[in-house]
Amino acid sequence: MDLPSTIARPVDHELVIKKSRFLAHLAPAGSVAEADAVIARRRKELWDARHHCVAMVLGIHADQARSSDDGEPGGTAGVPMLEVLRHRGVTDLVAVVTRYFGGVKLGAGGLVRAYSGAVAGALDVAAASGALLRRELLHEVTVDVPHGDAGRIDNVLRDWASSHGSVVEPPAYDAVAHLRLLVPGDELDTLSADVAAASAGALSPAVGDARVVNVPTPARS
Repeated sequence: MDLPSTIARPVDHELVIKKSRFLAHLAPAGSVAEADAVIARRRKELWDARHHCVAMVLGIHADQARSSDDGEPGGTAGVPMLEVLRHRGVTDLVAVVTRYFGGVKLGAGGLVRAYSGAVAGALDVAAASGALLRRELLHEVTVDVPHGDAGRIDNVLRDWASSHGSVVEPPAYDAVAHLRLLVPGDELDTLSADVAAASAGALSPAVGDARVVNVPTPARS
Protein backbone atom coordinates (compact mmCIF):
# COMPACT_ATOMS: atom_id res chain seq x y z
CA MET A 1 0.00 0.00 0.00
CA ASP A 2 1.31 3.42 -0.94
CA LEU A 3 1.98 5.76 1.97
CA PRO A 4 0.89 9.42 1.94
CA SER A 5 3.52 11.93 0.84
CA THR A 6 4.73 14.94 2.81
CA ILE A 7 6.73 18.11 2.23
CA ALA A 8 10.37 18.86 2.95
CA ARG A 9 10.05 22.58 3.63
CA PRO A 10 7.49 25.39 3.92
CA VAL A 11 5.71 26.49 0.73
CA ASP A 12 3.69 29.65 0.04
CA HIS A 13 1.12 30.59 -2.59
CA GLU A 14 -1.12 33.62 -3.04
CA LEU A 15 -4.54 33.63 -4.66
CA VAL A 16 -6.47 36.88 -5.36
CA ILE A 17 -10.23 36.73 -5.96
CA LYS A 18 -12.32 39.91 -6.24
CA LYS A 19 -9.65 41.87 -4.39
CA SER A 20 -9.56 39.43 -1.45
CA ARG A 21 -6.10 37.95 -0.91
CA PHE A 22 -5.76 34.34 0.20
CA LEU A 23 -2.21 33.61 1.42
CA ALA A 24 -1.65 29.85 1.67
CA HIS A 25 1.22 28.58 3.81
CA LEU A 26 2.10 24.88 4.00
CA ALA A 27 4.63 23.66 6.54
CA PRO A 28 5.90 20.26 7.72
CA ALA A 29 4.43 19.21 11.08
CA GLY A 30 5.10 15.94 12.85
CA SER A 31 2.69 16.61 15.71
CA VAL A 32 -0.23 18.79 16.78
CA ALA A 33 2.20 20.87 18.84
CA GLU A 34 4.39 21.55 15.80
CA ALA A 35 1.33 22.46 13.73
CA ASP A 36 0.05 24.78 16.45
CA ALA A 37 3.45 26.53 16.51
CA VAL A 38 3.21 27.14 12.76
CA ILE A 39 -0.30 28.56 13.15
CA ALA A 40 0.76 30.83 16.01
CA ARG A 41 3.69 32.11 13.98
CA ARG A 42 1.48 32.96 11.02
CA ARG A 43 -0.99 34.76 13.27
CA LYS A 44 1.85 36.83 14.69
CA GLU A 45 3.44 37.60 11.30
CA LEU A 46 0.13 38.50 9.64
CA TRP A 47 -1.55 40.01 12.69
CA ASP A 48 -3.70 42.46 10.71
CA ALA A 49 -5.57 39.79 8.69
CA ARG A 50 -9.20 38.93 9.40
CA HIS A 51 -9.02 35.13 9.15
CA HIS A 52 -6.36 32.43 9.53
CA CYS A 53 -8.09 29.20 8.47
CA VAL A 54 -6.40 25.89 9.15
CA ALA A 55 -6.27 22.27 8.04
CA MET A 56 -3.76 19.69 9.21
CA VAL A 57 -3.20 16.00 8.50
CA LEU A 58 -0.85 13.99 10.72
CA GLY A 59 0.43 10.44 11.07
CA ILE A 60 2.24 8.00 8.81
CA HIS A 61 -1.12 6.78 7.53
CA ALA A 62 -2.80 10.23 7.62
CA ASP A 63 -5.09 9.06 10.42
CA GLN A 64 -5.25 12.36 12.33
CA ALA A 65 -6.88 15.51 11.00
CA ARG A 66 -8.12 18.87 12.25
CA SER A 67 -9.55 21.98 10.64
CA SER A 68 -10.81 25.43 11.59
CA ASP A 69 -12.88 28.04 9.76
CA ASP A 70 -11.59 30.79 12.09
CA GLY A 71 -14.69 32.94 11.82
CA GLU A 72 -15.61 32.21 8.20
CA PRO A 73 -19.08 30.69 7.65
CA GLY A 74 -19.11 27.08 8.84
CA GLY A 75 -17.78 24.57 6.31
CA THR A 76 -16.45 27.15 3.85
CA ALA A 77 -12.74 27.09 4.73
CA GLY A 78 -11.19 24.46 7.01
CA VAL A 79 -13.06 21.42 5.69
CA PRO A 80 -12.54 22.27 1.99
CA MET A 81 -8.84 22.82 2.73
CA LEU A 82 -8.70 19.46 4.50
CA GLU A 83 -10.40 17.73 1.59
CA VAL A 84 -7.68 18.99 -0.76
CA LEU A 85 -4.95 17.62 1.52
CA ARG A 86 -6.69 14.25 1.70
CA HIS A 87 -7.37 14.13 -2.05
CA ARG A 88 -3.70 14.88 -2.79
CA GLY A 89 -2.56 12.13 -0.41
CA VAL A 90 -0.32 14.15 1.91
CA THR A 91 0.29 14.02 5.65
CA ASP A 92 2.45 15.43 8.45
CA LEU A 93 1.80 19.00 7.36
CA VAL A 94 -0.37 21.96 8.25
CA ALA A 95 -2.02 24.41 5.86
CA VAL A 96 -2.83 27.94 7.00
CA VAL A 97 -4.73 30.20 4.60
CA THR A 98 -4.79 33.83 5.68
CA ARG A 99 -7.46 36.05 4.15
CA TYR A 100 -7.31 39.79 3.64
CA PHE A 101 -10.87 40.89 2.81
CA GLY A 102 -11.14 42.89 -0.41
CA GLY A 103 -14.54 44.45 0.22
CA VAL A 104 -16.56 42.12 -2.02
CA LYS A 105 -18.43 39.19 -0.47
CA LEU A 106 -17.74 35.90 -2.24
CA GLY A 107 -20.63 33.82 -0.91
CA ALA A 108 -20.30 30.34 0.54
CA GLY A 109 -19.45 28.71 -2.77
CA GLY A 110 -16.89 31.36 -3.57
CA LEU A 111 -15.19 30.90 -0.21
CA VAL A 112 -15.04 27.12 -0.64
CA ARG A 113 -13.41 27.53 -4.05
CA ALA A 114 -11.00 30.18 -2.79
CA TYR A 115 -9.75 28.31 0.29
CA SER A 116 -9.49 24.96 -1.47
CA GLY A 117 -7.90 26.60 -4.51
CA ALA A 118 -5.28 28.34 -2.37
CA VAL A 119 -4.21 25.04 -0.80
CA ALA A 120 -4.24 23.23 -4.16
CA GLY A 121 -2.08 25.99 -5.61
CA ALA A 122 0.41 25.68 -2.74
CA LEU A 123 0.63 21.92 -3.30
CA ASP A 124 1.26 22.56 -6.99
CA VAL A 125 4.12 24.88 -6.00
CA ALA A 126 5.50 22.14 -3.74
CA ALA A 127 5.41 19.63 -6.60
CA ALA A 128 6.96 22.05 -9.08
CA SER A 129 9.78 23.01 -6.72
CA GLY A 130 10.70 19.49 -5.63
CA ALA A 131 9.47 20.07 -2.06
CA LEU A 132 7.22 16.99 -2.10
CA LEU A 133 8.64 13.88 -0.45
CA ARG A 134 7.43 10.42 -1.39
CA ARG A 135 7.30 7.99 1.53
CA GLU A 136 8.19 4.33 1.24
CA LEU A 137 8.56 1.41 3.62
CA LEU A 138 12.11 0.18 3.04
CA HIS A 139 14.12 -2.59 4.67
CA GLU A 140 17.53 -2.03 6.24
CA VAL A 141 20.06 -4.30 4.54
CA THR A 142 23.74 -4.78 5.41
CA VAL A 143 26.36 -6.52 3.29
CA ASP A 144 29.54 -7.33 5.23
CA VAL A 145 32.52 -7.24 2.87
CA PRO A 146 36.27 -7.79 3.41
CA HIS A 147 38.12 -4.50 3.03
CA GLY A 148 39.92 -5.67 -0.08
CA ASP A 149 36.62 -6.13 -1.94
CA ALA A 150 34.73 -3.20 -0.41
CA GLY A 151 35.36 -0.70 -3.22
CA ARG A 152 34.18 -3.02 -5.97
CA ILE A 153 31.11 -4.28 -4.11
CA ASP A 154 30.24 -0.74 -3.05
CA ASN A 155 30.14 0.29 -6.72
CA VAL A 156 28.00 -2.74 -7.55
CA LEU A 157 25.51 -1.88 -4.80
CA ARG A 158 25.32 1.79 -5.80
CA ASP A 159 24.57 0.88 -9.41
CA TRP A 160 22.04 -1.71 -8.24
CA ALA A 161 20.29 0.74 -5.88
CA SER A 162 19.85 3.36 -8.60
CA SER A 163 17.79 0.97 -10.72
CA HIS A 164 15.88 -0.84 -7.96
CA GLY A 165 14.24 1.97 -5.98
CA SER A 166 16.73 1.68 -3.14
CA VAL A 167 18.73 4.15 -1.06
CA VAL A 168 22.43 3.85 -0.24
CA GLU A 169 23.30 4.68 3.37
CA PRO A 170 26.76 5.58 4.72
CA PRO A 171 28.93 2.50 5.32
CA ALA A 172 30.50 1.55 8.64
CA TYR A 173 33.95 0.03 9.09
CA ASP A 174 35.61 -2.21 11.69
CA ALA A 175 37.07 -5.65 10.99
CA VAL A 176 35.08 -5.62 7.74
CA ALA A 177 33.21 -3.02 5.70
CA HIS A 178 29.49 -2.89 6.48
CA LEU A 179 27.82 -1.63 3.29
CA ARG A 180 24.24 -0.52 3.93
CA LEU A 181 21.14 -0.06 1.81
CA LEU A 182 17.44 0.63 2.25
CA VAL A 183 15.55 -1.73 -0.06
CA PRO A 184 11.86 -2.26 -0.98
CA GLY A 185 10.52 -5.59 0.24
CA ASP A 186 9.81 -6.87 -3.26
CA GLU A 187 13.46 -6.30 -4.28
CA LEU A 188 15.11 -8.27 -1.45
CA ASP A 189 15.31 -11.57 -3.33
CA THR A 190 16.74 -9.83 -6.38
CA LEU A 191 19.38 -8.15 -4.22
CA SER A 192 20.42 -11.48 -2.67
CA ALA A 193 20.79 -13.07 -6.08
CA ASP A 194 22.74 -10.15 -7.53
CA VAL A 195 25.09 -9.91 -4.53
CA ALA A 196 25.74 -13.65 -4.76
CA ALA A 197 26.48 -13.32 -8.47
CA ALA A 198 28.84 -10.37 -7.91
CA SER A 199 30.78 -12.22 -5.20
CA ALA A 200 30.78 -15.75 -6.61
CA GLY A 201 28.47 -16.78 -3.77
CA ALA A 202 30.76 -15.45 -1.01
CA LEU A 203 28.49 -12.64 0.23
CA SER A 204 24.90 -12.60 1.47
CA PRO A 205 22.85 -9.53 2.50
CA ALA A 206 21.50 -9.42 6.06
CA VAL A 207 17.98 -7.97 6.24
CA GLY A 208 17.07 -5.89 9.28
CA ASP A 209 14.10 -3.78 10.31
CA ALA A 210 11.75 -1.94 7.97
CA ARG A 211 11.28 1.80 8.33
CA VAL A 212 9.47 4.63 6.60
CA VAL A 213 11.83 6.72 4.47
CA ASN A 214 11.26 10.11 2.86
CA VAL A 215 12.33 10.04 -0.78
CA PRO A 216 12.68 13.33 -2.74
CA THR A 217 10.60 13.61 -5.89
CA PRO A 218 11.93 15.38 -9.00
CA ALA A 219 10.76 18.96 -9.48
CA ARG A 220 8.02 19.31 -12.11
CA SER A 221 8.22 21.98 -14.76
